[in-house]
Amino acid sequence: MSIPPNPPLVSVSWSTLGEWVIGIPLRIAGLILLAIVLRWVLHRVIDKVVVRAVETPGLTGKLTRSAEASETTVASSRRSQRAQAIGSLFKSIITGVLVAIFTTMIMSELGVNIAPIIASAGIVGLALGFGAQSLVRDYLSGIFMIIEDQYGVGDSIEVNNIIGTVEAVTLRITRLRSLDGTVWYVPNGEILTVGNHSQNWARAVIDVGVGYNEDLIKVQRVLREVSRDLWIDEEFKGQIIEEPEVTGVEALAADSITVRVLIKTLPLKQWAIAREMRQRIKARLDYEGIEIPFPQRVVWHREEKAAEEQPAKA
Repeated sequence: MSIPPNPPLVSVSWSTLGEWVIGIPLRIAGLILLAIVLRWVLHRVIDKVVVRAVETPGLTGKLTRSAEASETTVASSRRSQRAQAIGSLFKSIITGVLVAIFTTMIMSELGVNIAPIIASAGIVGLALGFGAQSLVRDYLSGIFMIIEDQYGVGDSIEVNNIIGTVEAVTLRITRLRSLDGTVWYVPNGEILTVGNHSQNWARAVIDVGVGYNEDLIKVQRVLREVSRDLWIDEEFKGQIIEEPEVTGVEALAADSITVRVLIKTLPLKQWAIAREMRQRIKARLDYEGIEIPFPQRVVWHREEKAAEEQPAKA
């Protein structure tokens, strides 16, 4: 009676060993290599899109004189910042998605049952979505703020009654520095409205109060002359976009007549232009003898009046 050999056991053992030593490592290495290649290709595509977005001129409006070159430089810088921020965001998203997908595939190659992991990930994601709603809202708001180019680093903005210069914009928070040096951290999800002082152009609004007895035709002529002098001044040529406009009588106040002057400037230049314009207006109105009224108050002292009346009665 012959004893049957056991080659199948030996064959199965060697095949299993070969699978774990050669087959699985090769497949894992292939998956890692595929992930690296995909990441490199997609990042290169994003880089090319970013470069094209930076080089494509935007619609900055019709400008005049050397202000056109200055505005073009500002717009180009904004396009570059926005494109780079969006490119960095998409790169991070692509990297995260690829890491999640290929990690799951590698775990499947190692014999791990990934069905419970995928189900657990869905449950955990749902729980995080309910438990961290404010955090999710901050991130979503940050993504849309960057994509829509609502503001960028260096812009002067107003959010939640805070006015300051943007120092950093992340997906979760916006960091502002106010005029007095205070640093404000504002969650993006809490920003409902944004006022941006730095996009495309700005306007200096100067209200000049004159007395009721002044000739308004003369006042407006003087203001136009002062505005014209500022417009042709070489020091402000690259900062004022259009010739200033004297719109006329803006209000009839209790103690003065208000005449308004509008000056269209480059972003963030309106305050310096307005200060210079007010100084020139004050000097010219003094020279022309035009009154700039100021509020006056008459104070009656009852004690003094009673003291005056007592000798009269005596």
